[in-house]
Amino acid sequence: MFEPIVHASSPITLLGGSDTDNSQLNICLKVAPSVVAADGGADHALRHDLKPIAVIGDMDSLSNKARTAFADALHHVAEQDSTDFEKCLTRIKAPLIMAAGFLGGRLDHTLAVLGTLARLRAHHVILVSPDDVCVLLPHGHSMWQLSPGLRAGVLPLGHATVSSNGLVWDLAGSKLAPDGLVSSSNAVKQAQVSFDVAGPVLLTLPLSASKSLIAGVLAQVSSSAH
Repeated sequence: MFEPIVHASSPITLLGGSDTDNSQLNICLKVAPSVVAADGGADHALRHDLKPIAVIGDMDSLSNKARTAFADALHHVAEQDSTDFEKCLTRIKAPLIMAAGFLGGRLDHTLAVLGTLARLRAHHVILVSPDDVCVLLPHGHSMWQLSPGLRAGVLPLGHATVSSNGLVWDLAGSKLAPDGLVSSSNAVKQAQVSFDVAGPVLLTLPLSASKSLIAGVLAQVSSSAH
């Protein structure tokens, strides 16, 4: 367990090194205006005229320009046993993290990000990409308000058991695994969708469903806090 570098009572936007456009940023900043950058994500912050409250990482991808601009916010974590994404997640305490710039780039980086979510059981982190928003489903029972017809992926990041109600192809205690059964091209059938989950499972939705996903995660966080 690490001492938090950022301790916030409101949501945080976390910027990674992959390209991030204005639509992704606007989705994140609307709900989480405070920004933290993961190493080279600080260069994206600089290009978009954002001032991060912290830049966390091993600083091997940070430009000299960003290093100078954000000198007072740098938090160098030298160890090489974890990615910058993991360094950030383990040092940010916030009810919700909107993470942009972590998907859609190099495949090895994407797989490492998803592996980190699964290992840390980071259910409060929403990943935003050019096409999708996704979150790790909480363990046990959860309810979500979603629009019928939405594409929905139910993707195991390890061995998992999933039951659902409200999808076109519901799962009934199904055993999922990355090298076994997945539900990658499912869809929402009714407005209220429920999941019962054991194991690490990623819910993916189109970018247009970001408001619904954010509302659902905030509701789960609020419920678990009581």
